Amino acid sequence: MSDDSAGFAAPHYRAFISYSHADGRFAGWLHRKLEGARLPDKPNPPTSQRLSPIFFDRAELAAGPDLSAQVREALAQSAALVVVASPAARASRWVGQEIALFRQLHPDRPVLAALIEGEPAEAFPEALLSHEGAAIEPLAADFRKGHDGKRLGLLKIVAGLTAQPLDRLVQRDAQTRQRRVMAVTAGAMLLSLILATALVLAIRARAEAERQRGEAEGLVEFMLTDLRDKLKGVGRLDVMDAVNQRVLQRYAAERNLSALPDDVLLRRAQLLRAMAEDDLATSNKHDEAKAKFTEAWRVTGALLKRYPTDPKRLFDHAQSEYWMGYVAYLDRGNNPATALAVTERHWQAYLTLAERLVAQDPGSRTWRRELAYAEGNICTLLLEIPARAASALKNCSAARQAIQKIADQSPTDLELQLDLANRLAWEADSLTARGQHKDAVGVRQTQLAIVKALGQRFPRDARVAEANLLANYGLAKSLKADRQPARAQSVAAAARAAAQRLRELDPANRSWQEWQSKLDRDFPRQ
Repeated sequence: MSDDSAGFAAPHYRAFISYSHADGRFAGWLHRKLEGARLPDKPNPPTSQRLSPIFFDRAELAAGPDLSAQVREALAQSAALVVVASPAARASRWVGQEIALFRQLHPDRPVLAALIEGEPAEAFPEALLSHEGAAIEPLAADFRKGHDGKRLGLLKIVAGLTAQPLDRLVQRDAQTRQRRVMAVTAGAMLLSLILATALVLAIRARAEAERQRGEAEGLVEFMLTDLRDKLKGVGRLDVMDAVNQRVLQRYAAERNLSALPDDVLLRRAQLLRAMAEDDLATSNKHDEAKAKFTEAWRVTGALLKRYPTDPKRLFDHAQSEYWMGYVAYLDRGNNPATALAVTERHWQAYLTLAERLVAQDPGSRTWRRELAYAEGNICTLLLEIPARAASALKNCSAARQAIQKIADQSPTDLELQLDLANRLAWEADSLTARGQHKDAVGVRQTQLAIVKALGQRFPRDARVAEANLLANYGLAKSLKADRQPARAQSVAAAARAAAQRLRELDPANRSWQEWQSKLDRDFPRQ
């Protein structure tokens, strides 16, 4: 007699999973896999393409004497029974009752065993092995490791529930897995292609960014060197103010300075020094200049710590030490002792760095020139301290001799000839401090001769005009100290004329204003 003729409706559930709650984790996995399984193209019976629904009781059974009405109803509406077999299931009264009731209700419907733990004798419930006194050998899938395993065990359960040949299901599963592998491989290849394309684009974008950065840094380099030198030559450093601010805004856009490359950080420090120098020369911005010099000094000092033997780092920090000393030197009018102590600390550091450069490469004219500058700074500092002025001659002469050796090898180098004239001025001042006035006048005359020769070769260069002003003013002071007042006034008049020409070039130049004030103070117009 069929189930329908016995009063049972067509099955609602494709299967009922009977399990001990100790095996709930596996039972849940089995439930998900069965409901997710796709059926062959022509399932038997021809219903849904999915093996669902599968009844899975997630609630703990109450401690009652018998199965609940819900479980009885689900068993009555199930097309098959799947028993999760384990020692826990064999010991479970509820699993045995579910098997017995299902066989009583549907003696012709399949009962399948999913063995997950133990041997069959200790895992299969008694109700699974016999019915109404007759021994039964259940259809079993062995999920244990080393046996069917999960994949083949699942296919055996599906085969039992669908009456499909196992080999067909295995073949279809292999094809599915192959298609999945091919899809994953294709996806991986596509992803690799996308990533490769993105990498190429990123490399190109980075190269373009580096190119643009290089162009920008090249422009900054031009502003710091060629353009600035040209504007110095025509006495119009005031033009650099707007240029400097524009370049500084470019660096200000970089919020994280630590992320900048070392060379960009260094160029930023060089720009800050140049801007500060311009602040001192063209306007009354002493505090702003000091702040810029301090920031540049901090950056070059940090770079030197990273590369303590790198000549470029030594040189750049030496420049920062010089300017830190110089800005303190300018403060000497307010608190001479403190300002000069700060000046000496920085200029001694500059001298030490210059000596390290020469020690690395004794034949380098550039480093010997730096050492001469550093000696000259100490000379200037000692001249400023009355108690030590007489001892300045040693440093002043050393600075002049070092520059003269280099300048004699390059008689057409404007910068070197101006440096030599400057060192002669210091040597003359040191001679004056020792009371050797006639010797000082002779040195000043040598200085003025060099400057006049430069004036003939570079008649429009403001730096030469400034050197002419300083040489005449210095000679006038030396003549006055040597008790030659008439000659002193004549030379002072030449210095005043040079100062006037410079003021016409750039009325805002603070340095030239100060020199004209000193001339008017020391040599009043007659």
